Amino acid sequence: MNSSVNVVAGLAVLALLLWRQTRKRSVREERRPVVLVVLLVLGILQLSTYLKVVPTSASVIALLAATLLLGAGFGAVRAWSVRIWREDGQLWRQGNWLTAALWLAGFGVHIGLDALFDGAAPGLGAGSILLYLAVSLGVQRLFVQSRATRLGRFA
Repeated sequence: MNSSVNVVAGLAVLALLLWRQTRKRSVREERRPVVLVVLLVLGILQLSTYLKVVPTSASVIALLAATLLLGAGFGAVRAWSVRIWREDGQLWRQGNWLTAALWLAGFGVHIGLDALFDGAAPGLGAGSILLYLAVSLGVQRLFVQSRATRLGRFA
């Protein structure tokens, strides 16, 4: 898969995530993370395809780790922008304009780093975009679930 196809796929997934996260949705602890797992599997497959083409070096691994940590950081920050409340005995969540802006900023930073470090790891951002989104979403999910659990106990 070439870089432009990867970026378009990443943008499509980002649009889906933005749509889902800015809608009012119930918080259920037993809900299975289907979207997250699918995204993670596709991200690993995408990255493995990239690593077959680009030689793995210490700089590639370091840049990949850095960008995934950055994605985790964006996920943690975004989690605090999600509103969680109780209504009719049930917990609800909904992201807002800040949640969406942080998603867009994180995506932009990830792709921007790709351009910045193109010499050391050409196409790494595009080759790891789905994994980046999965990590970022997973961390956000953990923090939102933690907040919701605390709120559920004290409400």
